[in-house]
Amino acid sequence: MIKVGCCGYPVAMDQYYARFRLVEINKTFYEIPKTATVEKWRETAPTDFEFTVKANKSISHQHKLNTTEPCLKAFEQTKIICKLLKAKILLIQTAASFTPDRLDAAKDFFKTVPRDDLLIIWETRGSEWETPNVRRRLAEALREVDVSHVTDPFKALPAYTNKVAYFRLHGLGKAMYYYQYTNEELEKLKTVANAFEDKGKETYVLFNNLAMFEDAVRFQQFLQKGEFPKITSKVGLDSVKAVVEKTQYPVTKALMHKRLGWRLVELEDGKQTRLDDLIKDLPKKTYKNPEDILTAIKHLKET
Repeated sequence: MIKVGCCGYPVAMDQYYARFRLVEINKTFYEIPKTATVEKWRETAPTDFEFTVKANKSISHQHKLNTTEPCLKAFEQTKIICKLLKAKILLIQTAASFTPDRLDAAKDFFKTVPRDDLLIIWETRGSEWETPNVRRRLAEALREVDVSHVTDPFKALPAYTNKVAYFRLHGLGKAMYYYQYTNEELEKLKTVANAFEDKGKETYVLFNNLAMFEDAVRFQQFLQKGEFPKITSKVGLDSVKAVVEKTQYPVTKALMHKRLGWRLVELEDGKQTRLDDLIKDLPKKTYKNPEDILTAIKHLKET
């Protein structure tokens, strides 16, 4: 089974629940929420809705998976949140500064903490974890402690998975999160997810880019119906207009590039283009409104 959702709520909860049956709670990474808050999350969600929980950063970043009393206390607090949400999966994400030389410390942590019925999964960060030798060591360690490796499948596949395969998609742009996935990329994602599903894995796909809601909706529809919805409701310059209207004006070309250049438009049915490709040759000036941008693009196409 392939489950699709977002890392956090990118839209209002009721709008989100109308589309998905899965969310990863990220707020717990930054602070331990009040019990009443967590109970409200569970009560307002549909009965068949699934939560996964991201562990508090004091565990992963401050105490760095050391089995000290403060770290274990924070872990127990996180377990309470999982219980209140009826969450079966707890994600631990370590920083890029948590390098492979600390693998033994991580293994000791996973052996020590009382999991009860929780499945613990671990997202490593940093290129040092991606070398063949380190991946072999990581796979051996994770197999020993029965912890699935979490990755962005466009960058690396997990070194080890138990019965759960869990993917977090952060985007492929130069700036992390500033990205929207093309239909072709989502087709590749389906191939990867299907491969793990075919092995009997419960496969989770969580989007964590700025276009996470739209991308998750498109990917889920592709899984269900075998076709993608349109990026915008119309094509051509009307598609461009729908995107460039998403910012405040006046705006410079540089600021437009930063805010929206990573977004996709459809100049023709099924033909996706990054807005950056349309605005890169525009004059460097301040644009007063969306029509100003559209006029400049149209003029450029005619010359």
